[in-house]
Amino acid sequence: MRQTSYKAYIDTLSKVSKAITSDLYLGDVLKLIVTLTANVMKAKICALWLLDEKTGELKIRATQAMSEEYLKERSLKVGEGIVGLAAKEKTPIFISNVLKDTRYKEKKLAQKENLVSMLSVPMMVKKRVIGVINCYTTALYKFTKSDTDLLIAVANQAAVAIENTELLVKTKVIQEELETRKKVERAKGILMTEQNLSENEAYKLIRKSSMDKRVHMKDIAEAIILSHEITKK
Repeated sequence: MRQTSYKAYIDTLSKVSKAITSDLYLGDVLKLIVTLTANVMKAKICALWLLDEKTGELKIRATQAMSEEYLKERSLKVGEGIVGLAAKEKTPIFISNVLKDTRYKEKKLAQKENLVSMLSVPMMVKKRVIGVINCYTTALYKFTKSDTDLLIAVANQAAVAIENTELLVKTKVIQEELETRKKVERAKGILMTEQNLSENEAYKLIRKSSMDKRVHMKDIAEAIILSHEITKK
C-alpha cells in the first residue's frame, strides 16, 4: 500500500463534508464515506460499525466490501475484539497483523479475505462513542500519522452526520406527538360539547374508534374536527 498524498486526503475530506451536507439518505452518506476512505487509503475493506446503546453491541452499518462473507450480520460487544476495544478505550488502535494478534476475533474471516494490517478509530460525539470505523490492508502496512489523522477526521464527520440525523428524527417524532396531542384535545372538546360527554368519555371514544378502525388517534381526531367544521358551515 503506497503512501497517499496530502492533497488526496484534503480532497477526500472535502468530498465527505459535501456528502454530509447533501440531501442523500444517511445510509447512502455512510456508504459514500467508507468508499471514499477506502479509495484514498488504498484499503481492501473500510467498514463503519455503529453502537446500539441499549444492547451495548456494535454492528456493521456501512462498508464498500462486496464479499458476502464479510457482509454477513454479526456484532461485537464493547471491549470485544479490536473494534470493541477501540470503542471502549476511545482511542485509535493499529494492528500490524490481525492473524497474529490474540485480541482479534475474526481470524477465519481475515484469512479468507486476505486481511493483514488494520486501523480502527472510534467515532465520537463530544466524549460519547457512537461507533467505530476501521480499515484493512492485504499486506503488512504501518499506518502513518497522516492515515490516522484522516480516519479520525472522517470518523468525526461521520459521527456528526449520524448525530444530526438522529436529532432530526427525534425532533420530528416530538413534533408529530405534539401535533397529535393538540388535535386530540380539540376533538375531545368538540365531542364534549356536541355529545355532552365528560373529558374522559370523549377520550375513550376517540381511542376506541382508533382501535376499532385500526388507524392512528390523530386520524380520528382530524375526522371529528373536519366533520365539526363542515357542520358549522
